[in-house]
Amino acid sequence: MKYQDAFEADTFYHVFNHGVGSENLFRNDDNFRYFLKRYSHYMSPVWETYCYCLMPNHFHFLVRIKEESELAKLPKYKGDTHKLVMQHLSNFLNSYAKSYNIKYQRKGALFLDFTKRKAVREESYYTTLINYIHQNPVHHKFCKTTDEWIYSSYDAFVSQKSTKIKRDEVLDWFGDKKAFQ
Repeated sequence: MKYQDAFEADTFYHVFNHGVGSENLFRNDDNFRYFLKRYSHYMSPVWETYCYCLMPNHFHFLVRIKEESELAKLPKYKGDTHKLVMQHLSNFLNSYAKSYNIKYQRKGALFLDFTKRKAVREESYYTTLINYIHQNPVHHKFCKTTDEWIYSSYDAFVSQKSTKIKRDEVLDWFGDKKAFQ
């Protein structure tokens, strides 16, 4: 399976990465929250988030790159969607890694060199991916049920709390909240 698809406007992607070696990306709640804060700052201009899951040593996101007309409004856009998204992604991960390294007095890379991404081109993969991302902490035995894991977007779909997740679009895809669950 190819995990190097170039980012294209108005396209869905599964985006994921892992800590180097046996390194954890998150050691406590503050790390998870700070990561999501940096994520929102750097990635919101270029993509919309449909679901995510953060685990101690890796993360998964389902995102849709914004339309080219929206990207063209960004100051650094030069007509190359892939390059723009990669720059935002690099800035985001570097920002988090630098802060993490300072906080924990460590040096060197925190993430694997290459953030993998796979375009979501089939409707069945979209459905499977949302389930896969939310089930990931169960699969890795961090919890027994998806609703136990607080570092994912699952709660955003089953609650009425304010969220930046594209909740309505995902719930509409499944039909309703009950079908999603």
